[in-house]
Amino acid sequence: MDNLALDISDETDFVAKTTKEVEENVAKSENENARNVSKTDDTNEIFQEKDFSAIATNTVKENVVISEIQSNNVQPNDEKDSSTKITNNDVKNKPKSEIKNLPKNDTKEVFKSKTKKEKEGQQEMWLTVNEASGLGCDSVANRLDSNPRTGLTWQEATHRRQLFGYNEFSVKDEDPPWKKYLEQFKNPLILLLLASALVSVCMKQFDDAFSITVAIVIVVTVAFVQEYRSEKSLQELTKLVPPSCHCLREGSPDTFLARELVPGDVVLLNVGDRVPADIRLFEATDLTIDESSFTGETEPARKNINAVSRPNGPSSSNTNIAFMGTLVRCGNGKGYVVGTGTNSEFGTVFKMMLEEEAPKTPLQKSMDSLGTQLSIYSFGIIGLIMLLGWIQGKLIMEMFTIGVSLAVAAIPEGLPIVVTVTLALGVMRMAKRNAIVKKLPTVETLGCVNVICSDKTGTITRNEMTATVLVTADGYIAELTGAGYNDHGQVLLHKCDFPDKARESVYHLLEVGVVCNNAIITNEQLMGQPTEGALISAAMKHGMYNIQDKYVRLQEYPFSSEQKMMAVRCVSKYDDKYEVFFVKGAIEKILPKCTMYSWNGTIKPMEPKKEQDFIAEAHEIGRKGLRVIAMAKGTTLQDLTYMGIVGICDPPRPLVREAISTLKQSGVQVKMLTGDSVDTAVAIAQSIGLECLPSQVISGEQLDAFNDMELDGAVPHATVFYRVSPKNKLSIVKSLQRTGHIVGMTGDGVNDGVALKKADIGIAMGKNGTDVCKEAADMILVDDDFYTIIAAIEEGKSIFYNIRNFVRFQLSTSIAALSLIALATLMGIPNPLNAMQILWINIIMDGPPAQSLGVEPVEKDVVKQKARDTKEPMITKKLIINVLLSAIFIIAGTLWVFNKEMSSEGITARDTTMTFTCFVFFDMWNALSCRSQTKSVFQIGLFSNKMFLVAVSLSIIGQLLVVYFPPLQRVFQTEALTAWDMVFLTSLTSSVWIFSEIKKLVERLIEQKGKGKRSPLEYV
Repeated sequence: MDNLALDISDETDFVAKTTKEVEENVAKSENENARNVSKTDDTNEIFQEKDFSAIATNTVKENVVISEIQSNNVQPNDEKDSSTKITNNDVKNKPKSEIKNLPKNDTKEVFKSKTKKEKEGQQEMWLTVNEASGLGCDSVANRLDSNPRTGLTWQEATHRRQLFGYNEFSVKDEDPPWKKYLEQFKNPLILLLLASALVSVCMKQFDDAFSITVAIVIVVTVAFVQEYRSEKSLQELTKLVPPSCHCLREGSPDTFLARELVPGDVVLLNVGDRVPADIRLFEATDLTIDESSFTGETEPARKNINAVSRPNGPSSSNTNIAFMGTLVRCGNGKGYVVGTGTNSEFGTVFKMMLEEEAPKTPLQKSMDSLGTQLSIYSFGIIGLIMLLGWIQGKLIMEMFTIGVSLAVAAIPEGLPIVVTVTLALGVMRMAKRNAIVKKLPTVETLGCVNVICSDKTGTITRNEMTATVLVTADGYIAELTGAGYNDHGQVLLHKCDFPDKARESVYHLLEVGVVCNNAIITNEQLMGQPTEGALISAAMKHGMYNIQDKYVRLQEYPFSSEQKMMAVRCVSKYDDKYEVFFVKGAIEKILPKCTMYSWNGTIKPMEPKKEQDFIAEAHEIGRKGLRVIAMAKGTTLQDLTYMGIVGICDPPRPLVREAISTLKQSGVQVKMLTGDSVDTAVAIAQSIGLECLPSQVISGEQLDAFNDMELDGAVPHATVFYRVSPKNKLSIVKSLQRTGHIVGMTGDGVNDGVALKKADIGIAMGKNGTDVCKEAADMILVDDDFYTIIAAIEEGKSIFYNIRNFVRFQLSTSIAALSLIALATLMGIPNPLNAMQILWINIIMDGPPAQSLGVEPVEKDVVKQKARDTKEPMITKKLIINVLLSAIFIIAGTLWVFNKEMSSEGITARDTTMTFTCFVFFDMWNALSCRSQTKSVFQIGLFSNKMFLVAVSLSIIGQLLVVYFPPLQRVFQTEALTAWDMVFLTSLTSSVWIFSEIKKLVERLIEQKGKGKRSPLEYV
């Protein structure tokens, strides 16, 4: 452009020569700009007319240059490469690292123009985002060998696509479903059950083999289906790339699939567009982009074209880059593509997610260790039986057969089913409480969590800017309730002597905010800037609708980062036809232009003291983390009347403070992670009850500088992390896991995806969360309510306790049954139970009574209990003691009844019936005592678990039928018992429950006594 000598007087002739193609481009550009609110000026120096004329002159000159280039068929730099020879085999599918490492001569041959001067002097053209951000527009164009007016040629774009591939994320080929299904059998407990089934077949115990096999198939299938449906995290990342984009190729704007973009392409951005790649802007007209899902900042980022002095800082500091997947909120722009696919900033997130593996849940680890424990116990039983038989002089093989049979019977094949059913019911209960759990074991994980890392924007807060306070120029203060882009809320005036005048002052203040505004709210959906949406919502709460319709806008002076203010020149449709300027912006920019201020309907001259008072008011509101916007209006831009200020913020969600308080009581730490500034982060953290000492607040830059040891020392003690990147969030989660914490991560944006996947449990927002975030998470909060986490923790803790209750019941019953048979065998006495009776006991042991223990309702105070120690195995010493005590009661009582009833004539049907019924009744009372490990049945509610009552009732009815129904008497070899027999057996068997209740009472009294002895410091 600089080399063309143009005579300004001949500009009209040159413009007349502009080709039809350029006219179409201009027409299309005008149509795209019409989507924004009409503006008469695009300059940053918005208040000086000489700048408007300069812009008009530059626009004419640019059109002249385009005309000259096209009329003379001048080829831009990127077209000069069109004859470069390059074969597909040389470049196809080469990664970026290989391209950069090509020999110098080859690089020149492929990428540089053929002139000798360019071959010797031009630098390597490919750029990273940080490099492009730190260079000027011309330097970027040279490095990319691109032209801002014509873009690339189609041929050159094809060459570059062969080098870099398509602008998309390719997920690696997954294992086939059959392989994933077989992987489920790696579970130690499943392997133990398989071994049991195989031994049963070898010993011709086909009924046992069949029942075990069915249990294995059910559990493995359910686990496979859950896992197969949830592995979509990486596939969902492809949705970040929009299906189409607007691009300049060979001087003509065109629309095609975004996957076709290559580095060097010139992309056109307009309102509502999803950015298709990482783009270095060279034109930006009032361009603001919503980057909240990427950086975590609520306020849309205002973009410019200037080179950045610190390009290696956080992503939010790169103000001349439009990042892939972000949304254009306002304005329009143009830029060069500098990063595509996995070479973009979002590509970095993609690669991080690819590298991270979701950890096993604490329950899965507990079940693995349980399988190992049961294997050891099984071999122990076999060894003990063989040793005792050898001591008694019996055949080793005979004793080995008995030992193996007992070991197989001791393995609780019903346990995996109970675990699966319990978790599935937990998932169903959570769904009713607006939380969708994607993986069954995840439900229990929340019961172990002792740290929750929460993203701020969209999780703790709504990601919806809301006006919460306003102060008029005449000193009236009002608070605004409600949140969101709607009229749900009120404007509550503080105590004032003249409420009518106060409401009028509020009206005039909000009128400025509404008229000097480009946002539109339709059905609670915002189109435009969040800050402007908050002002419209505030006016709606004050009963002000369609205020803009009262004025005709003549001119707009758009907001710029330099001016920090926006103004519109309007005229009233109905009143006097005089012009009035409505202005809003930063108070330090507005006040110098105000010569007066409003006071109870009158106008007073501005005084220095009054000006200082207004600044102090604004500073006080700003200290609370609110964004302060000043309002003024007047007949000229240099003679304004100050109207007041409005405080705007992204407020915390309802009940967040209460949820955090409850979490703290249960020993769960809460840490807030945000991309916002330190002032905003600390203000929000304090408002929700987090401690914010200077040592507890850490920035993303500090995290980048720490090594692993320093991270592990600082992260567990911090509560607020600000200006953090996706990489920082991942390092925080990893550090906490290294230091022994079970980490829950909540988030809603793409920048949270990696941390959500790495955390022990990832929790995503359902309404406003991105697809990537939802797919990477383990649990989704449908209503975006942070308090739902409390309900999830209740469920998680209850589920583990219920599984442990089942294990206690089943082990005590199986040990009692096996010990009964083993003792009879070793002592040489007749077996007190026949085969059918043992089968019936097995059904009860694995059937409804046992299963119903897994659905015990949530205890009211369970959430206040500390998270369980994940290093503690499922079978603890305390559990073993309880199991052995219950088994001893059952064995002793059953053998006593058997010995009491046995006569000299040998074993009769009455003997086995009494023994059999005694054992079954013991089982029922034992199940009742297993409903809670610490509380009395009367504390948790005798009728609270209706499924348990039904299961036990049906079992007792079944036992009565076995005893009294003639056809079943023949099958089970029983005979009818008297009423006195039943009363005697009921009284005797209740001893196991009575003993358990007394034991729990003593333990509770000892625990309370121990608490009473704590020193006063322990209560601090």
